[in-house]
Amino acid sequence: MNKSNLIPCFLLAAGRGERMRPLTDTLPKPLLKIQNKSLLAWHLEALAKANIQEVVINHAWLGEQIESTLGNGQQFGLHIQYSPEGSALETAGGICKALPIIAPDDYFLVINGDVFSPNLPVAQLLATASKMRADPNKPLAHLFMVPNPVQHPEGDFYLRDSVVSNSKSTGTEKLTFSGIGIYHKDLFKDLEFGAPAKLAPLLRAAMEHNKVTGEKYSGPWHDVGTPQRLQELNAAYE
Repeated sequence: MNKSNLIPCFLLAAGRGERMRPLTDTLPKPLLKIQNKSLLAWHLEALAKANIQEVVINHAWLGEQIESTLGNGQQFGLHIQYSPEGSALETAGGICKALPIIAPDDYFLVINGDVFSPNLPVAQLLATASKMRADPNKPLAHLFMVPNPVQHPEGDFYLRDSVVSNSKSTGTEKLTFSGIGIYHKDLFKDLEFGAPAKLAPLLRAAMEHNKVTGEKYSGPWHDVGTPQRLQELNAAYE
């Protein structure tokens, strides 16, 4: 792996996990386990395998458990830092607050802590980040899109020839955003530090200027949204 390809990674782990209750009453959702390995550990192992070293994790609900479980990342061969939030700041707000710790030169990888993607192609994402760097259009975001799952049949955004848009046009396919993306730090430059902010409005604004690229991922990906789904995934991956 070319070291110049490496970018920092931010894992989103601050959500309360309401739909996973009662499991999340005493445990943060990203520490729920599939095959005896926490959702965060699956991500961290994939990142380490791709030689990423710098990881930042945000947390709010029961966040001290995340820190005591994962520590400084040494067990994974990573360097983990944390961005605690008193109350969850939503995706973009959490990213904005963590940016001084993530300290990206330009692009960085962001992964939702509550998705399960056992063959996460991190090396492919790093190659994409290098292409984005060389692109004169300098995209502000690159989204990993997946076929619409049963629980989200209407999808999120339209994809055509690696361009993601908010509006339907000829040849586009409506897909679901996986919660895995590469962002340029400038996407967040107008946000107020420490204030809650959603990601979707920032992405839609960038789409208006053709600044969002994407790709369809057909590998295994699951939004671990309910206790039943967690149970099913544990059974499926036995």
